[in-house]
Amino acid sequence: MSGPGRERLARLPFVRTRAGGILATAIGLFAALVVVVTPLEPEDQAYLAIGGLMLFLLANLLRGRTVTLALSALSCLVSIRYLFWRLTDTLDYSGFWQTFLGTGLLLAEIYAVAALVLSYFQSLWPLERKPVPLPEDVALWPSIDVFIPSYNEPLEVVKPTVFAALALDWPAEKLNVYLLDDGRRDEFRRFAEAVGAGYVTRPDNKGAKAGNINHALGETAGEYVVVFDCDHVPTRAFLQLTVGWMLRDRDLCMVQTPHHFYSPDPFERNLVTGSRVPNEGLLFYGLIQQGNDFWGGAFFCGSCAVLRREALEDIGGVPTETVTEDCHASLRMQRRGWRTAYLRVPLAAGLATDRLMLHIGQRMRWGRGMIQILRLENPLTADGLGLPQRLCYFMAMFHFLFPLPRFVFLTAPLAYLLLGETIIAASPLAIVAYAGPHIIHSIMTASRIQGRVRHSFWSEIYEAVLSVYLLPVTLATLLDPRRGRFNVTDKGGTLEEGFFDLRAVGPNMVLSLFLMAGLAAGLLGLLANAPQSLEFQAYALNLVWATLCLLTVLTGLAVGRERRQVRERARIDAEVPVRILLPDGRGVAGETRDLSLGGAAIYADRPDGMADATLVTLELACGAETIALPAEVLRWSEDRLQLRFAPQDLHDEGQIVRAVLGRADAWVGWDAVRADRPLRSLGEVVVSIGGLVRGGSQFSLRRKRAAAGAAGPAVAAPRPARRRAA
Repeated sequence: MSGPGRERLARLPFVRTRAGGILATAIGLFAALVVVVTPLEPEDQAYLAIGGLMLFLLANLLRGRTVTLALSALSCLVSIRYLFWRLTDTLDYSGFWQTFLGTGLLLAEIYAVAALVLSYFQSLWPLERKPVPLPEDVALWPSIDVFIPSYNEPLEVVKPTVFAALALDWPAEKLNVYLLDDGRRDEFRRFAEAVGAGYVTRPDNKGAKAGNINHALGETAGEYVVVFDCDHVPTRAFLQLTVGWMLRDRDLCMVQTPHHFYSPDPFERNLVTGSRVPNEGLLFYGLIQQGNDFWGGAFFCGSCAVLRREALEDIGGVPTETVTEDCHASLRMQRRGWRTAYLRVPLAAGLATDRLMLHIGQRMRWGRGMIQILRLENPLTADGLGLPQRLCYFMAMFHFLFPLPRFVFLTAPLAYLLLGETIIAASPLAIVAYAGPHIIHSIMTASRIQGRVRHSFWSEIYEAVLSVYLLPVTLATLLDPRRGRFNVTDKGGTLEEGFFDLRAVGPNMVLSLFLMAGLAAGLLGLLANAPQSLEFQAYALNLVWATLCLLTVLTGLAVGRERRQVRERARIDAEVPVRILLPDGRGVAGETRDLSLGGAAIYADRPDGMADATLVTLELACGAETIALPAEVLRWSEDRLQLRFAPQDLHDEGQIVRAVLGRADAWVGWDAVRADRPLRSLGEVVVSIGGLVRGGSQFSLRRKRAAAGAAGPAVAAPRPARRRAA
């Protein structure tokens, strides 16, 4: 947020009056219309483009929401001018393939401009909602039912969520935790009974996750329902920081919190630069949901949310007609007049998809479900919603139509390079003069708005990886929205040897070969034509386009090179004061470097006479409380200690979960990423392609390190001097 003094333009008396605002808007719209429709020769358009770029660069030096709004408006103006030019000056088709391919590209561009404008509307003014305190009188706190749905996940994945839910900071008599087991497994029933959780099952699996929750609603009676996916582990403060909003606003049906993942997704794990790029989900949970909240359109995401039972019952339970029952439920509740809220505070964390093919499968389900809602209950025509809400819901569904336009953009330059078809009837200079500003302004404006949650060019990478697989799903669901079923995404597990997943990237590998063939044909075309000829310029333009497409596809291929993963438990960077109690009664102070449910890496000076494989007790600070955990020393060098936790019973397992994942401050740094710089981001995309040929010493070193830490935490890096204990 900018300081008050930086919004001077918006605070001018003339602008703040109703008449002044209407007049300023009318003048602005008239000026925009003139700019959009005024025809210019390519050279003059190039001068206009340069002037627009200089204006952006100067304005971008200024801070403040008003400037961001102005630059977004400028970007929309430039893009709409480009689209107007395309529709009025470039559709001179003479043959079937030219018409077919040219129309396909035009429709893809219309989609891209529409998505751009909607994204600006959705995210320009994110709502910074803060937690609301609960009543001081605990007797006024409501009863809560925590639902943890499960179907075929292993018990080791589900256990931490159940332990953490039981440890939520809430009066015990007002908190009921239920394991909803659609797999009807006896070991789950025995575990729930042993730890004091409720166990709910049903005779069939109708309605998948939605049906599971609806069945549990009929078996329970809490005023509010909290849903956690079975791998999403809540912090102790989850209810303390969310329920206050439900008590303050009795018309709220839901408070949603971010889905944060403490394990790396395939992009973070497999790409060389993955750890330096914001997580794929950070754009949605770090910005878009806040924008939705401002417009009253935040929606349920299936987990990490508090729901009002009355509102769920008002719509007849969670909808079962689509495979994205979460968004569908919030849409129906809002149509009934209920409101929603989004709290941008990570209060739970889960496991990300750890294989690219699983990641693709999950996105296929999301895409199918959102398009099902679009076809069955289109928010643009559904009653009970305001216009901003309609647009927010529509954008959530419209986004999942991206596979077709993305595929068109990736293959369009091949129309000229391989088939000789001109699908934009304009000179190369005119194309650059009109399309260049559209592309550059959209990149730079997005970087200004999204720079802390999504780096430039990475949306293209994510979409390129998914587009070929989602394309048939998108088309099939548009034609028949009732097709498809709910699929559970597998999570957790190990991978003994790295491999190249041809199943996940095979279609894109074929696409990359076509793009390489197009580049070869383009180079031959350059050699066969004089530099001053239009043919030479056309080959050069399409070569640049195809090169950028190839970079995108090759980076996507690099994600398919699955790295070896020998750890069963993901490590979490954490600096927590600890005390190691030795068998002889001595205590050694230290600080954790990282934690996992399997063990810890600690900075601590090794005492004299200390042997490896010794059982110790680790006392770990958790707020005002100290948690004691039994552990075994694996290695203790001069000042670096590696421990493996050695739980003796279920109580110890629960305490480990509380200490590692349940701390209230566990995820405070979830969005601590550096700001975007488009050129640097492009360089990181290029560097990531190196993962395709990763091997030799670098890959071997990773394997040795992984093997060395297979039984416990990774070998600690050299300890920075600033962190050395006294």
